[in-house]
Amino acid sequence: MEFPLNERIRSGDRAAFAEIFDAHARVVYAHAVRTTGDRALAEDVMSLTFLEAWRLRDGLGNEVRNVRAWLLGIATNVMRNTARASRRHREAMSRLPPPEALPDFSDEVVGQMADAQRLAAVARALQRLKRTEREVFTLVVWSDLGYAAAAEALGIPVGTVRSRLSRAREKLRRLVEAELAVPPPRVTEPGTRSGHTTDSGAAAARASHRRGTR
Repeated sequence: MEFPLNERIRSGDRAAFAEIFDAHARVVYAHAVRTTGDRALAEDVMSLTFLEAWRLRDGLGNEVRNVRAWLLGIATNVMRNTARASRRHREAMSRLPPPEALPDFSDEVVGQMADAQRLAAVARALQRLKRTEREVFTLVVWSDLGYAAAAEALGIPVGTVRSRLSRAREKLRRLVEAELAVPPPRVTEPGTRSGHTTDSGAAAARASHRRGTR
């Protein structure tokens, strides 16, 4: 008899669990990297999400129709609960020699947001949203969950998903525009004053030198 996938996972079937990992790992990673703006942290979130999913597998009943929504709900909770610990972890790891570079698939999943400057601007803007708005936006817009699936993942009514998403879209548009409008800091060369170019400063110095040698 062929048992449903959810039932196989609940029974501890590791091969069945590997199937949902293969099917959804990239989606979870993409959700995490777009939410955090940090690829290394996103890898941690992805790993912790599937560890937590295995621990919570008894909750994967046959009534759970959307496994992706279930996993993204877990990933959202992981990011809520581990943000502070992850910062401490990254600070500690930064003091160690860099590990050997390993291939990843981040460029592929990020797609059109591969431009580093824009990704950084969006990540900064996203962090300025309310947490509840940020979670709805990343699940519906970036992870392509429907309203009902996002509501299931977050444990909130569908109407709440709609209203939070509407607010998040408008706020994020304004915040990203503001982030991208900030010009990079100007680098003033030594010996120049604000409002004077290097050429004009050099010309003044040469003129002073000529007056002093007459």
